[in-house]
Amino acid sequence: MTQWWKQPLAGDIVWGYFPDELQTEPADKPRPALVLTVYDDDAPRYGALVAYGTSQRVTHLYRGEFAITRADADAFKVAGLSYDTKFSLARRLQLPYSDEYFGVPPGAPHGHRPKLGVLHAALTQRAAAAWRAAQSKASAR
Repeated sequence: MTQWWKQPLAGDIVWGYFPDELQTEPADKPRPALVLTVYDDDAPRYGALVAYGTSQRVTHLYRGEFAITRADADAFKVAGLSYDTKFSLARRLQLPYSDEYFGVPPGAPHGHRPKLGVLHAALTQRAAAAWRAAQSKASAR
């Protein structure tokens, strides 16, 4: 039976099984994801538009990406990340906010739920710039 998590908030950084680009099945490896939008049409079964997060090649950012690194001090700490991480706002999916695609991260920093942390207010301009770049990239296709 599928477990549905309580409603996330836009700006939450969550632990998820983000599908590979050509598949819709949850990935085997969990990773951080940034909640961009929450869909409550079927509440208490929520959906979330999430952006892909990775700790790979964080120093090389492409259009539509932004990073949260240890150099961001407090912002890195409240994000709940273990490693420098970049988020691709061009690589986003709407997923059911259930245990099929999201799980409790190691150490369960926010109790029994998928939340790692939140996007610090100091990084909202960086994220907004990545969003605009991702939108222009999508319209250029």
